[in-house]
Amino acid sequence: MHELERSTWIAMNKGEKDAAMRSLLSRLPQGFEYQGFTAFQRYGKTNETGIFTYKDSEFLFIPGDQATLGWERWEHGMDEATQQDLIESLSEYDIEDSDQFLRDQMSPLRQAIIGAMLVERVPRSAGWQEVPLEELSALDEPEVESELAKFRASTYSEYERHLHFRLIRQEEEIVLYMFNEDLTYDQAVSSLLDEGFSLLTEDEWEYCYGGGCRTLFPWGDSFNYNFKLKHFEDLNTDNTSREYDLELPNAFGLHFTGDPYQCEWTTREGLLMPKGGDGGSMICGGTGVVVGYLPAAAVYYRDPYSEDVEWDDMMGHLHYRRIVRL
Repeated sequence: MHELERSTWIAMNKGEKDAAMRSLLSRLPQGFEYQGFTAFQRYGKTNETGIFTYKDSEFLFIPGDQATLGWERWEHGMDEATQQDLIESLSEYDIEDSDQFLRDQMSPLRQAIIGAMLVERVPRSAGWQEVPLEELSALDEPEVESELAKFRASTYSEYERHLHFRLIRQEEEIVLYMFNEDLTYDQAVSSLLDEGFSLLTEDEWEYCYGGGCRTLFPWGDSFNYNFKLKHFEDLNTDNTSREYDLELPNAFGLHFTGDPYQCEWTTREGLLMPKGGDGGSMICGGTGVVVGYLPAAAVYYRDPYSEDVEWDDMMGHLHYRRIVRL
């Protein structure tokens, strides 16, 4: 459908866009509902789109486009603070050519055809599954029940037993997640396909995250030291309870984990390609915020060691989002 391509989509008025969104329902898996038409704005970009729901999740329309992806050189260049941060971190590893270092961490420059699609707004955990508290007694998990009672009486916001269970306090509620250690890669893929969904390719993910921008980060070539970030909260003197900046929706309305310890499941040539993080490999080395957050913030970051990581080792910090290609 020609109206689903970005150049045509931008030229359409709101009524035409709304009608185009309603016409998609006949092509979607059963259970999708159209909720309306809206706009999102971030980093100086604005996109109008349709919101759909499927069971407990929201999906957003992303128009098709021909995009330039990958990173080869600066668009505008770093500011002094970013450059100093980068050089200081790399000097500890005897790396002198910072530009070559960045090129080695990024996907190569290329042209890609991105088809129109519906994309799940918030990524899901691959290995962790939410379990209603009323179902806990049927799981025969006395340790979890004991720790839940302690957690209720505590002031902790989160507690996790490694690759076993996780308790999170959300306002007045406590949410329990159990780790599914028996889930295999093939089972995860089959479950998605059976529901009529697909996974983002690396090209699609980079486009969804950066919108086709040519800068290192979605907002430019320099790091924003005013951001509130996990693991570097002392960067910003604003101690309010506002959300972490990299978790806020982007111009497409999509949420990302914004955490280098996490990553998102995409595919490249049919193989698992984690994006949006590296499991904490770089940040664990004590690097500055620019290098430490490169995997989570740089649009075209590609973990150079991803092919060596096994599914069982990755699924604890792996997330995914379902899509429907149109």
